[in-house]
Amino acid sequence: MDSAQLAAVRRSFDQAARGYDAAAVLQREVADRLDERLGLMRMAPKRILDLGSGTGFAAPFLSRRFPRAERIALDLAPAMLGQERARRGLRQRVLGPANHFVCGDMHHLPLADASVDMIWSNLALQWADDPLTVFHECRRVLRPEGLFLFASFGPYTLSELRSTFAQVDTHTHINRFVDMHELGDGLLATSFASPVMEMERITLTYADLKAVLRDLKAMGAHTVLERDQFGLMGRVRWQALVAAYERFVQADGRFPATFEIVYGHAWAGMPKRPKYPQGETVIRWQSR
Repeated sequence: MDSAQLAAVRRSFDQAARGYDAAAVLQREVADRLDERLGLMRMAPKRILDLGSGTGFAAPFLSRRFPRAERIALDLAPAMLGQERARRGLRQRVLGPANHFVCGDMHHLPLADASVDMIWSNLALQWADDPLTVFHECRRVLRPEGLFLFASFGPYTLSELRSTFAQVDTHTHINRFVDMHELGDGLLATSFASPVMEMERITLTYADLKAVLRDLKAMGAHTVLERDQFGLMGRVRWQALVAAYERFVQADGRFPATFEIVYGHAWAGMPKRPKYPQGETVIRWQSR
């Protein structure tokens, strides 16, 4: 992702920050489901990276499960971090004693090697320009046997809207998302161990097409591609878009928007032991 695209993504989420919580119904639901998966794992992390933390949805989940753990909230958009910081004083007892706020790019994590025990990422990875680079960075900052747990959008996301736009013009209005199998392969390629991948589809419904697009914009999820061109859509073209979407309208008149949610988790394997010639014994010691 070049500097212009990075700035556009940051600007998109900065603009959405103030009204983000009101629109982020899907983010809350997926956070609940990530938390359920986390409940099946036995661990006691001392430091957790909340990757793509947004306005801090994960804070109550993580502080409840791991009350003594430090949490590093990292997000590309400073306004998103600002929303959580603004509430920090009101939720001091809920959040726990050690929370840090870092504005940074997930492709280049500003953290030391082997510095965190767990990485939680709720619906942020889909905005990565290169997921493999992000996986490399996550593997680098995780300590041995650390957990990487995430949820991302899959390629079926907003299929109704994608199909509808395809009937109106040839522009790219919806981001392309990586599928479950490719993400699993990426975990293996970056030396993660025992990856587990799951997928489900969640459908939200709206009163009309304007409500669908308004909600996407409010949660910062609208694509940064062709954004100016979309803003110039005329009345005739808009009516054609609505007509094309109507084939998806449900019996109760609601407009559906389907999201494919990909869940994944994997572990940072132990460092490989060096190989020595047959019969040679190496004794490690450290002076006091």
